[in-house]
Amino acid sequence: MRQQQRWQPVVTELYASLYGEQMVCSFSTQLFHIPETKDLKGNAEMHTHLVPASYHRVTAMGSAQRFMNGETEHSILETLTGCIQKAELRDRNVRSGLAVMKDAAPDQYKPVIDHIIQWQDYTELHLRNAKQLIASIT
Repeated sequence: MRQQQRWQPVVTELYASLYGEQMVCSFSTQLFHIPETKDLKGNAEMHTHLVPASYHRVTAMGSAQRFMNGETEHSILETLTGCIQKAELRDRNVRSGLAVMKDAAPDQYKPVIDHIIQWQDYTELHLRNAKQLIASIT
């Protein structure tokens, strides 16, 4: 099987994870611009983990794309797997921050936090899928 065909499913899963991350970032950052939630407990702290989680997803995506484009260096695989692991660690803290935010949010904003949590679930699911695919092809 050509290298591009082997890595395409990984790239697809990482893209989905990154898309979910974009939604988590967008919705949670929007809360800083709403008077009732601008100082929402947990949001700023959650972002201290969300930003590096995003970076690690972007880097993992770039690494998988490089494999799909034909590169083969082992250090790319180390970068890819290391970034997935680091994103998973950051995700745990993002999830903790979201729980704090949900508890602290005014009632009318709790559904927004639930929506962010659903996007976080999506993000983590696709990162896990990518990790499993990588394990099956390496």
